[in-house]
Amino acid sequence: MHSRLLSFLSNFERALVADDPSPDDGVWETERTVNYRSGLARLQLMVRIAGQPRKPRGSVLIQGFKLADGAACLKLQLSWAGTEATATTSIFAKPGSDWKSEARKLAALWMAGPPASSVAAPVVEEQPVAAAG
Repeated sequence: MHSRLLSFLSNFERALVADDPSPDDGVWETERTVNYRSGLARLQLMVRIAGQPRKPRGSVLIQGFKLADGAACLKLQLSWAGTEATATTSIFAKPGSDWKSEARKLAALWMAGPPASSVAAPVVEEQPVAAAG
């Protein structure tokens, strides 16, 4: 399962670079944190622009585990800098599943930006009704 975490992170990073090789005329920089004991990984995504400090772009949190039937599963939480919005998804190992393709899809989802927040309907105060009389 540990190699699944690392290979998925690598595939995700490659997909970002392939889809946007020079974001804001800079380069992607990433930092990985992996806890093999708990099956957790985090990928911090940043952009380095010449002469400027790194700009955080977001992160990907991954939990790898085995299901009761022994099949591998990855649960991911995507987040973006500057917003509290997140997106959570799971990838299940199935016959014919392609982890590289799944990494590319999720990288594209992350690059598309945070999900649109649902707009709550405005609260309308009820007006008292005059009693007929």
